Amino acid sequence: MTTATQTGKKEMVRDMFNGIAPRYDFLNHVLSVGIDILWRKKAIRQIAHLKPQIMLDVATGTGDFALEALSLKPKQIIGIDISEGMLDLGRIKVKNRKVDDCIQLLVGDSEDMPFADNNFDAITVGFGVRNFADINKGLHEMHRVLKPKGMLVVLEFSKPKTFPIKQVYQFYFSFILPLVGRLISKHSTAYTYLPDSVEKFPEGQTFLEMMKKNGFVEVRQIPLTFGIASLYLGNK
Repeated sequence: MTTATQTGKKEMVRDMFNGIAPRYDFLNHVLSVGIDILWRKKAIRQIAHLKPQIMLDVATGTGDFALEALSLKPKQIIGIDISEGMLDLGRIKVKNRKVDDCIQLLVGDSEDMPFADNNFDAITVGFGVRNFADINKGLHEMHRVLKPKGMLVVLEFSKPKTFPIKQVYQFYFSFILPLVGRLISKHSTAYTYLPDSVEKFPEGQTFLEMMKKNGFVEVRQIPLTFGIASLYLGNK
């Protein structure tokens, strides 16, 4: 992907999420039937043994992953995202929960992060990696800012392989989700982009190899809910 193409994708993703921000949380939970909440809880449990004190949530959106991470009782959670519209909603949730002394949500590029090397005990990314303009660059940056022995947890959609889950999933993602998403969000392309981005995401072993290429060790995948989503874990 050329630099111009990467820049174009970043602008498209930012504008798209700014456009759907007001209805994003509602749609996210409805279209996933609330299962996304359970997936985040499981993701956070993977890093509980580290007792992380300083955490980073990349592509934080409206801050759901950062808020879930409060269960680990860290001293500080920083969330970054390129969409100011999503962050504005996240800041409202943080303020309403009265946890703005712990969670800070900032505009930031996942592929060029304004943090020092070896800065975070743990990093989470929920449904954001597939939106990176350059996945390798994003992984490299996350490895750079992660402390030695720290852990990265990526939660991302997968493509089920077994009958009939595969067929039901493909029908839902190709027809139901875009239709409902378009009607509720009033955005013409956002929920067409979603299945397309999932289809193009280098899932499974391919993504694990990308993690290893960018310095992560002990990489592994945990399938969730019949393979609809996966957790990808890696240590530094």
